[in-house]
Amino acid sequence: MALDEETPLVDHQIEAGNQTVNHGRDIHILSWAFLLIFLAYGAAQNLQSTLNTDGDLGTISLGILYTSFTVSSLFASSVVRKLGSKNALLLGTTGYWLYIAANLKPSWYTMVPASLYLGFAAAILWVGEGTYLTATARSQANDHKLHEGTVIGHFNGEFWGIFASHQLVGNLLTLALLKDGAGSTSGTTLLFTVFLGSMTLGTVLMSFLKKRDGEETEGDRDSSPGLYTLLASLWNQVITPLCDVRMLLIVPLIAFSGLQQAFVWAEFTKYYVQPSLGESGVGGAMAVYGVFDAICSLAAGRFTSGLTSITLIVSGGAFLQGGILIWLLNYSEPTDGVLCVVYPLLIAAVWGIGDGVLMTQLNALLAMLFKHNMEGTFAQLKLWQSASIAVVFFLSPYISLQTMLFLMLAALVLSLAGFLFLVLKVEKVFSNHVS
Repeated sequence: MALDEETPLVDHQIEAGNQTVNHGRDIHILSWAFLLIFLAYGAAQNLQSTLNTDGDLGTISLGILYTSFTVSSLFASSVVRKLGSKNALLLGTTGYWLYIAANLKPSWYTMVPASLYLGFAAAILWVGEGTYLTATARSQANDHKLHEGTVIGHFNGEFWGIFASHQLVGNLLTLALLKDGAGSTSGTTLLFTVFLGSMTLGTVLMSFLKKRDGEETEGDRDSSPGLYTLLASLWNQVITPLCDVRMLLIVPLIAFSGLQQAFVWAEFTKYYVQPSLGESGVGGAMAVYGVFDAICSLAAGRFTSGLTSITLIVSGGAFLQGGILIWLLNYSEPTDGVLCVVYPLLIAAVWGIGDGVLMTQLNALLAMLFKHNMEGTFAQLKLWQSASIAVVFFLSPYISLQTMLFLMLAALVLSLAGFLFLVLKVEKVFSNHVS
């Protein structure tokens, strides 16, 4: 398996004819559409624990959402293959729209069904995103005779950089429209109305994407709706990838990427930001998180060209996050007024860097190693991420902060060890191949 920096990571060429197409246009559209959709959803998710407090409706609905997300990821790849990646993206946006609409009249009768459906829609959307972006990158590399790993890295960097800025834009909108606090009914109604408008614009923008169905493997969309076909597809897309030792070694890193995201949403804001900066400071801290996430995603994408660069970037990000986790284990709230502001924002910035590293590099790594089963591969990514996020939401009320931090640190060490073993294994296979 040729995964060195110089050898292209594609073993087949697609004839582009006499006309060379710049496929970067579709990445621009995809990135900005996701920004418009997730600036609304991300901010709404951050507000759930403080806005929908009746019977812990907000937190429980998020747990239900990510449990549904996990289960739906088992068959999301089959749905994406059936619909095509563009149609899957459009279908996926409907769940986010319905969830925001439910927040206009939050109750158990609106939030629970909306959360269940959003779990399904989110699985479809994210498998479609990974499939579409990778197919677009390969088309760009083939048509322009470029190194495939470099193009995949650049396209992932652009997408995740623009996507990560949703935390900045969404939280600034929240701060501007909820001037009277989260308890203001008129402000909340206005905020979620604006969010619905933003999501509608994102969906319309996504409809301008070019279809890439012709670049998928022939026979991917079997028209037979029989139970045997569905079970066989489920086996091939979910179970078969786990028979590959490379996937098994990546799964811990995928799971940690979900754990660290959920930790920021559920624990960091509650135990570190709110005591120092107050309720209004949560939006500011998450905005800082989003800025550094976006900058790091763009930078990491630019430096990604193959396995060696991915190894260096992931290792650097892991050591940063490990250092922060050790600091948090011994953290005490500073008494100095300036440090009370600086410390939470500094931690938010480092978490943003860590998330930017993990999201860009995981997507690039999976696209490089498992290019013959894109839908199944990205279904694995969302399956393990959403499962770990759901675990944090459900465990959070029952375990102490110290226990959560020790679990996070142990998960980080395990995931980094598995990743480095994978790198050595792949490098050894390549060395034996060339010798």
